[in-house]
Amino acid sequence: MNERELKKVLLVAGVLLTVMITLGPVCYMLITALSETPDFLRPTKPLTLTLDHLLSVITADTLHLLAYTRNSLLISAAAAIISVFLASLAAYALTRLPLPRKGFFLGGVLALSMFPAISLVSYLFKLMARLGWINTYPALILPYVAWTLPVSLWILVSYFAQVPRDLDHAGRIDGASRLQILVKIILPVAAPGVFSTALLVFILAFNEFLFALMLTTDQASRTIPVGIALFEGLHGQIPWGEIMAAATITTLPVIVLTLVFQRRLVQGLTRGAVKQ
Repeated sequence: MNERELKKVLLVAGVLLTVMITLGPVCYMLITALSETPDFLRPTKPLTLTLDHLLSVITADTLHLLAYTRNSLLISAAAAIISVFLASLAAYALTRLPLPRKGFFLGGVLALSMFPAISLVSYLFKLMARLGWINTYPALILPYVAWTLPVSLWILVSYFAQVPRDLDHAGRIDGASRLQILVKIILPVAAPGVFSTALLVFILAFNEFLFALMLTTDQASRTIPVGIALFEGLHGQIPWGEIMAAATITTLPVIVLTLVFQRRLVQGLTRGAVKQ
C-alpha cells in the first residue's frame, strides 16, 4: 500500500468514525422512540416498531409538549432577534466609528462571557423575583440576550469589517444617516452573516437548560429541555420511550433549519473570517 492509498484509507476511516460518533446517539434516540418496549440497558424482547410513544407525548395533557415547544420557539426567536439587533448596532460602531480601545472592549466582552452561568443564577433569580417576572417570557428572553450577545457581536464584527467602507462614504454623500446606512446598506450586504448569527443564537437559546430550569415553574413559560427533563417526575419512573420521542420531535425544528439553511449558515460564519 503506497502513501496515497494509505491517506485515502485513513480519510475514509476518519469520516466513518465521525459519522458514527455524530449519528450514533441520534439513531439510538430514534430506535428507542419507535420501539414498543424500550429498555435503556437490557432489551428483553425483539425490536418492534410503533408510533405509540410519539402519539402519547403529543396527545397527553399532562406532558404539555406542545406548550413547551411553543415557548421554546417564541423565546428563542425573540432572543435571536434582539441579540442580533443590538450586536449589529455595536458591530457597526466598532467597525466604522473612531472609538478608542476597540480591541480592549472586545476582549472585555469576551472575558465577561466566560463567567459560568451557574454563578449568576441565584442573583438572576432574586432580580426576576423582585420584578415579578418569574415564570414569564421576559425572565428567559433577557438572560438569553445577555448570554448570546458576545457571540453575536464577535461574529458580526468580523463580518462587518469586511464590508467596504466606500459604501458608507457613498451613503453619506447621498445624505443618509448612520442608522440609515446600517439598515439600508450594511445589513443587506451582510445578510448571510446576520442570518447565520441569528440562527446560531436561536439554536443556543433553544437548547439552554439552566436558566429555564431556575426561572420557570410550569408550562406557562417552561421550555422544552426542562419539560423533557421533568418527564421522570411526572411519571414516577424513567419513561425512556416518551423521553426519546419528545427529544425526537423537538430536535426536528433545529435539524430542519440547519439542513435548509446549511449553505447560508456556513457562508455567513466563514466569509467574515476571510478577507475579501
